[in-house]
Order: sequence, then C-alpha cells, then structure tokens
Amino acid sequence: MSLSIKIENFEGPFDLLLHLIKKNEMDIYDIKVYDITNQYLQYIEWMKEMDLEITSEFIVLAATLLEIKSKMLLPKIKNEENDEVLDPRKELVDKLLEYKKYKMVSEFFKERECDAGITFGKKPEIIDDHNNKILDNSELFKGVTMLTLYNLYDKLITTYRNKINTENIISKQIPLDEYKIEDKMQFINNKFIKHARIHFSSLCEDCLSKIEIVVTFLALLELIKLKMVAVVQENNFDEIYIERIDNNEEN
Repeated sequence: MSLSIKIENFEGPFDLLLHLIKKNEMDIYDIKVYDITNQYLQYIEWMKEMDLEITSEFIVLAATLLEIKSKMLLPKIKNEENDEVLDPRKELVDKLLEYKKYKMVSEFFKERECDAGITFGKKPEIIDDHNNKILDNSELFKGVTMLTLYNLYDKLITTYRNKINTENIISKQIPLDEYKIEDKMQFINNKFIKHARIHFSSLCEDCLSKIEIVVTFLALLELIKLKMVAVVQENNFDEIYIERIDNNEEN
C-alpha cells in the first residue's frame, strides 16, 4: 500500500502515529499493525533523507511497533484467570488514548489563550437625557461644586487606604527557622510513649502558629516515608489517625 504524506515536524512519535491512524481512517481500538508499522518506518526513512532530526523516542516506538507486529503473527495468548485473549496492542492503545486526551486539552487552552488576546473591555457609554439629547460636560457638571468633588475624592482615597494591607510587612532580614522537621519528628515519636494511637488534630493543639502546624505535617509525611508510622483518613477532611509501626514485627 503506497503512502502519500506531507513531510512536517511532529511533536513526537505518538503525534505521528495518531496522524497515520487518522489518515488511514482506522479505529484506534483496532489498529492494523502491519499497515501502520510499514508506514511509520517509511516516514522515518523519509526523515533521514530530508536530514531531519530523528529523536530516540521515534526509534523506541518503531521498535515497539515491530514487537507488536511479531506478536500478532503468533498464536493468541489467553489470560489464565478469565480465558480472555490478550491483545498485544492494548498497552500501545492505552498510551495513545492518554496522549490524545492531553493533546486535546492543550489545544483547548491554546484556543482560550488566543481568544483572551482579542478580548476588549466595555466601551464608555454615551449619557443621554430623557429627550435622547447628548449632554456636554457643562451640563454633566451642572450644580456640582468643588466641595462635592473634594468629598467624593476623599471618600475614594479613604476606601483605597482601608483596603491596603499594612500589617504584613516583609522583613529585610531572613529569620532563622524556628521549627525544624527533625525536632517535630521526635515530638511525634514522643507522643507514642503514652498513646498507641494519636490524632493529628491533637498535635496541632500544641502548635502556636500556622508555620508550626505546617512543619509538624511535613514531619508526619517524613515519618510515613520512612515507614515509621501509618496514617488512616476515612474521607477527605476527616480526622487523621496516626499509629506507630513496629519494625520488629514487620521484619
């Protein structure tokens, strides 16, 4: 089967593979591996002739297609659990569907970005009187005194100043860390001396600031990573239960 394809740059091997599937009007769930492999290899040869850069990802996918092609020629293998015939193309199809999903999402956001670039604000309104007569500036400011304008300006400035955050001032000096993860790890371990199971909320009660709670939570994550404690949370935002792991029992 001859293939006529325009030489162009693809974002990656999956981009090329999706292009070939679409061009041949194939079902992504039922790819004709023999045809698609030959066309894919033919495109790589064209890339070499055009002195285009062929990245390792293109070569890896070519090897994958050849492997699937060879497996398709072998007798079908059944799953021992449910006697279902294993399809060598399944893993590749799953990756293609995942790539296609993210490609569509990126194109959607690209369109939104372009739309945002041509969006304009609302134009100023033309103020008319009841007789549809356009008012000039002298008529708009009729009866408005300097005192009225001053009071309006003063009100706007007062509102603006009240919205300014003057409490949180960034210090010019970088303070030393008051709380350390290592200290909080020891703090949590000490809790297990009297209690076999503790709640994370009880640890927070001993904290004096938000940053101390954050460091305590990081210390808990580190203990989980080291497999020194286990945590359970039945639902989102529910209480976090912490239990100590006995390494002797685990070994």
